[in-house]
Amino acid sequence: MHTTFSVRTSSRTTFVNITRDVERAAEELGVTDGAVLVYCPHTTAAITINESADPDVVRDIDSKLARLVPHADGYRHSEGNSDAHVKSSLVGCSETVLVEGGALDLGTWQGIFFCEFDGPRTRTVMVGALTSGG
Repeated sequence: MHTTFSVRTSSRTTFVNITRDVERAAEELGVTDGAVLVYCPHTTAAITINESADPDVVRDIDSKLARLVPHADGYRHSEGNSDAHVKSSLVGCSETVLVEGGALDLGTWQGIFFCEFDGPRTRTVMVGALTSGG
């Protein structure tokens, strides 16, 4: 059992905090104690959990990824977005989040981010119930 929601991005690379969307999806799925899987079905985007209190953290992550995997670097893939594919593979397409008492069991400073590496686009995020009940 899963549900989906859309994320609209406005630039080529950006990190969008989707924590509240995932909370709503877990509630919609009826997950009160267990876990949800947050999944991105795109090859040029990703999902990560990291600090959400200081926006400089995600800016630093984005900056470091840009230096490690530059946009133009002699790639063979002809669409011009090879860097986005590599970044997606490095970050990963999913995260598992525990749910306790109907709330996401994240650390004090943690948030869930949708990572866009080939925008702007409208993307889909899927949230699946790994376990559910009360």
